[in-house]
Amino acid sequence: MALRLIEVFLPKDQKDRVQELLKDHKVLGSWQEGLSEDKILMKLLLPAEETGAVLDLLEKRFSSVEGFRIILLPVEASIPRPQEEEAPPEQKETQLEKEPDKKIARISREELYADIEEISRLSWVFVVFVLLASIVATIGILRDNVVVIIGAMVIAPLLGPNVALSFATTLGDTDLARQAMKTNVAGLLAGFLLAVLLALVFQVNPEIPRVVSSTQVGVGDIVLALAAGSAAALSFTTGVLSALIGVMVAVALLPPLVTLGMLIGAGRWDMALGAMLLLLTNLICVNLAGVVTFLARGIRPLTWWEADRAKKATRKAIAIWTFLLLVLVVVILLSQRS
Repeated sequence: MALRLIEVFLPKDQKDRVQELLKDHKVLGSWQEGLSEDKILMKLLLPAEETGAVLDLLEKRFSSVEGFRIILLPVEASIPRPQEEEAPPEQKETQLEKEPDKKIARISREELYADIEEISRLSWVFVVFVLLASIVATIGILRDNVVVIIGAMVIAPLLGPNVALSFATTLGDTDLARQAMKTNVAGLLAGFLLAVLLALVFQVNPEIPRVVSSTQVGVGDIVLALAAGSAAALSFTTGVLSALIGVMVAVALLPPLVTLGMLIGAGRWDMALGAMLLLLTNLICVNLAGVVTFLARGIRPLTWWEADRAKKATRKAIAIWTFLLLVLVVVILLSQRS
């Protein structure tokens, strides 16, 4: 069971209100510590899937209280281990009759925001990683070495800004969306320009199998990109970030980007079109699948006015990404016929 520890700083006279609010939530343990004559620190241990609802509840009730602050901490282990409590038979029957909505097993919105916002920042480290990954990918493609190309895809941090853009769209967060767009464009531009320069130094053989495969796109590539984009969003919402390595390899943003730059640098504009179509396919599908997955996972803003804005932004984004994907499918089919 994944656990989280919530630390709540409040005036002492609010202690009873907190306990009243949490009576319907599964709190595995609670402790309190007096900080001063009028301040108290309450610590709450609870399952990760409960944190979102509890954080929203506390923020709604106490955000206007002076001195209020919440700190959310991950829990690696707890001794004794928390045990799943089994409800009595009569309570089970009541629950079955009521058929309550099941909680979605995901981490809280605040924790998710902190994880995604961090990978969407544009920094010199991000650019250096993209440049190094582009160099590795270029060498791997020229040598037709699959292992080297996979290594380059793992190094490249290009997936993060696209997931951040999908997440920002779902929340209607324009600042995060702007930040993700800036980082995404900077990363793609850096990798593309370096690949163009490397093509002027190394001789590019357009018949290399890895070059050819990066210029061919079909329905299978669209399905793969949609599945990878959904898996990326799912791995963030569940907190299983180790799955992102496989997603980075599956979605393959870097090989078509580097191949596009290499072919343009070598003057092979006819083949460069195929690489550009594959790159656009991956970008569009990752963002479309990300928005839909975040929406299905119940990612919503806290306040009603933010929720209304987010709903409009999400509908618009899904419509735009779907339209672009349909246009791309038409272009792909026409290019295959020609």
